Amino acid sequence: MRWRLGVLAGVAAAAIVFALASAPIVQDPAYHRFADQRAFFGIPNFWNVTTNLLFCGVGVYGLRAWRRARWESDAHRWPWLITALGSLLIGCGSGYYHAMPDNQTLFWDRLPMTLAFMGVLSAVIAERIHTRAGVALLAPFLVLGMLSVEVWRRGELTGVGDLRFYALVQFYPMAALPLILWMFPSRYTEGGGMWQMAGMYGGAKVFEWLDAGIYAMSGGVMSGHSLKHVAAAGALWAVFRMVGRRSPLGEGGGGLEFTSGR
Repeated sequence: MRWRLGVLAGVAAAAIVFALASAPIVQDPAYHRFADQRAFFGIPNFWNVTTNLLFCGVGVYGLRAWRRARWESDAHRWPWLITALGSLLIGCGSGYYHAMPDNQTLFWDRLPMTLAFMGVLSAVIAERIHTRAGVALLAPFLVLGMLSVEVWRRGELTGVGDLRFYALVQFYPMAALPLILWMFPSRYTEGGGMWQMAGMYGGAKVFEWLDAGIYAMSGGVMSGHSLKHVAAAGALWAVFRMVGRRSPLGEGGGGLEFTSGR
């Protein structure tokens, strides 16, 4: 049992060492020059702005799923509430950023993303490893996530912006989640929703990377960054759908013996 926790701790340690050993990551000014800059109905960067409405819709859907969900432990509710609220705030913050893309507005794009990342990570720890540990880690995780964005923002104000801390906060959950899903069984039915989320979010990162290429290949119909929003919102929708539909497996029906802590 313990070796599985050792794997997660080893990945975390390796990620921290890699971040500390790496050169500072400076925000590329070209990041703000997205492929699709068309304006419609007086809205600049129309598709990059309006596709963020999907996050707001998914956040509302997530709150409804959260209210009707069945919980093995009442403590499992709170990370998912943060995730649903994070989705709503992503829609607002990212829409604001894409209407006026620069480093100042980028802060409001990134800040709510950390809420969603850390909410999901805490939920998975609580439901698959240890309930009390996952819920206890929620507040520190949220503080770390928000602090990572604030550290970058303050660095930008002094001309020494560094994204390493934020990158660690974003990409460690991406590495840890598949490991947790593989090594620790769920206490709930519908566990495939987590894998759907992981796959769709991976697709979103690919769309982001291919922003200009997709825009050119589509003949200027849609850019990769707009599709990134669609895929990332779909990833959150997949987990909220799972939360709303699943049922607890019952005592002894899921999770390791070690995970039975409340």
